[in-house]
Amino acid sequence: MQEGRSRSFYILAAFFALFILFLYGPTITIAILSFQGPKGGLTFPMNGVSLHWFHDLFEQQAVGDIWGSFRRSFALGLMVMVTTVVISVMAGLAFRKRFWGSGILFYLVITSLIIPSILVSLGVGLIFNQLGFDIHWTTSGFGSQLTWTLPFGLLIMFAVFNRFDKAYEEAARDLGATSWQTIRYVVLPIIAPSLIGVALFGFTLSYDEFARTLLTSGSYNTLPLEIFGMTTNVTSPVLYALGTLTTVFSLLIIGAFLLIAYSARRRQAAKGSNAGDGMV
Repeated sequence: MQEGRSRSFYILAAFFALFILFLYGPTITIAILSFQGPKGGLTFPMNGVSLHWFHDLFEQQAVGDIWGSFRRSFALGLMVMVTTVVISVMAGLAFRKRFWGSGILFYLVITSLIIPSILVSLGVGLIFNQLGFDIHWTTSGFGSQLTWTLPFGLLIMFAVFNRFDKAYEEAARDLGATSWQTIRYVVLPIIAPSLIGVALFGFTLSYDEFARTLLTSGSYNTLPLEIFGMTTNVTSPVLYALGTLTTVFSLLIIGAFLLIAYSARRRQAAKGSNAGDGMV
C-alpha cells in the first residue's frame, strides 16, 4: 500500500512539474532571450548577454507606438476596473433578494462568458457603426471589455454575499443606522478585501484582453494589439524585452493588489480585536 501511494505521489508530482513548466516555460524563455547581445537573434543559442534591447525600447525607432499603447491599456484597465467594482457591488446587493426577471438577467450576463470573444468584438463594432458612433477604445472598446469583466465580478459578489452574515446589518439598523449608513460603514468595510479581488480581476482581464478589443479599439491600438502587430514586422529581441517588461509590470500590479488586500484584512482584524477588548 505504501509503495502504491509513493508511486502515485511521484506521478502526480511529475505531472504538476510538467504543468508548471508548460505554464511558465514560455515566459521564462522570452525573459532569457530578451537579454541577448546586440547581435542576438530570436532563438537560442544566445549571442552574448546585455541590456541592449531594453535600452532599444526607450529610443525613437519604427517599432510601433509602444508607450502610447501602454498608456491606453493602462487607462482602459483603470476605467474597466472602477466600473466593474461599482456595478458588481450594486448587482450583488440587488441579487440578494429575488425580483422579477432576476434569473433571466443572471443568465444573460453569464452568457457573455461562453460567446466567442471575437464575435462579441464584431457585434459591438457593428452596433456602433449602425448607430453612427465612432469606434474608439474609450467607448466601444470599453463596452466590449465590460462584457468580459462584469460576469466575473458578479460571480465573486454572489459568493461573497452568500457567506455574508446579515446579523451585522441587523445590529446596525437596531442602533439607528440608515440603509446607506449600513452599506457604507458595515457592509463595504467587511467585503473590502473581496472588492480588491474584483478590482484585480477587472484590471488584469482588461489589460491583457486582445480578441474583444480587436474590432472595437478604432485606429489606436491597446498594448496587446500593438504587440500582435509587432510580431509581423519586428524580427529582433526588442519584442522579447517588451514582453519581459510587461510581464514584470503585471506581476507588480498583482503584488500591489495583494498587499492592499493583506493590509485591509489586517486593519479589519485589528478593529475586530479592539472592539472585542472594549466589550470586555
